[in-house]
Amino acid sequence: MASWVRALPAARGVAVDILVAPRAARTRLGPVHGDRLKVAVTAPPVDGEANAAVIDAFRRALRIPQSAIEVTAGHTGRRKTLAIIGVAVADVEGVIA
Repeated sequence: MASWVRALPAARGVAVDILVAPRAARTRLGPVHGDRLKVAVTAPPVDGEANAAVIDAFRRALRIPQSAIEVTAGHTGRRKTLAIIGVAVADVEGVIA
């Protein structure tokens, strides 16, 4: 299992540690950068736009509702932790590999 993704208690879903790169040329999940998954988004880091773009990128990749993804730590920084409900560690690793 990758160090940047781990199962949440009671099999609710997973926690994903990410490093956000705002204002990128295109949205992309990966590669792994140290102990975090790098997520490039085209949105600027203003008024929560980058956070919304990160959630949208995971929503599209995993084909889950937006309400299943939440930023649980790092709301205003580049280093964030997401909680994704209803998916397994293998599901998240599968969309990155």
